[in-house]
Amino acid sequence: MNGLAIGVFFQIPNKSNFVIFLKNSVISDFLMIMTFPFKILSDSRLGLWPLKGFVCRFTSVIFYFTMYISILFLGLITIDRYHKTIRPFHSSHTSSLRPAKILSAAIWIIMFSISVPNMIFTSKTPTAKNVKNCYLLKSEFGLVWHEIVNFTCQIIFWVVFAIIVVCYLLITRVLLQSYKKTRSERTESRRKVNVKVFIIIAVFFICFVPFHFARIPYTLSQTRDVFQCSAKNTLYYVKESTLWLSSLNACLDPFIYFFLCRSFKNSLVTMWKKRKACVTSYTRPRNGKRYNVNREETKI
Repeated sequence: MNGLAIGVFFQIPNKSNFVIFLKNSVISDFLMIMTFPFKILSDSRLGLWPLKGFVCRFTSVIFYFTMYISILFLGLITIDRYHKTIRPFHSSHTSSLRPAKILSAAIWIIMFSISVPNMIFTSKTPTAKNVKNCYLLKSEFGLVWHEIVNFTCQIIFWVVFAIIVVCYLLITRVLLQSYKKTRSERTESRRKVNVKVFIIIAVFFICFVPFHFARIPYTLSQTRDVFQCSAKNTLYYVKESTLWLSSLNACLDPFIYFFLCRSFKNSLVTMWKKRKACVTSYTRPRNGKRYNVNREETKI
């Protein structure tokens, strides 16, 4: 689904901030999905133990790096949807798209800068024993940096969380005011279309909120000796379960693209029609030829 989304988005020009943010989001989701096979193989013990060391040092860092990029762009998409709700007839100009492009590039650079040290400071030699817990591969400063990054990411999440909640409260108020002004059939249908914007907050709450309630105590259990072994195991399973919900975001985002981005939907429908036309034009001559051969055989 995300591969298809990338194929569609490459055909859509950057004509609005919304499209720019969605394109960055789909790239982030695609990179996240590329890390799934490594984690699946290492956690299911289908791969050799060196694979777990590779996961700890590289792919798990990329997973979290892309996850917080997705969170940031969901926040920006929400702000854009709020502006679209209060100013529905405002159209973007090419000159007004430059801040969105600069902001998108800044997000990638900043998140990359704070994530790469987690790879560098996971510097201890992997063994069959220490790869079972990724924090055992980190240097002393690596543990400190890991904790700093985790709390920084927590701040990022809760700031975006507050922005999304406030924006959707304001969006709800605008929609209710619009609905109260007139109850005609046209307004009712328009209200139903506008309600689709709430798919963003639904995805955000389902995917990211549970994990961030579980992550603070889990991080403390990794970096500080303040929990008993049984508590550490419980926190690990809670973290893994909620992490699965976070990874589900990459599967749900294509629905956001389809329901909220008209350009994406139109391009997808056009692509499907062209493919269907190509398949039809390819199969018809072959079917006709087969029919003629059968007729000739009958005559013989």
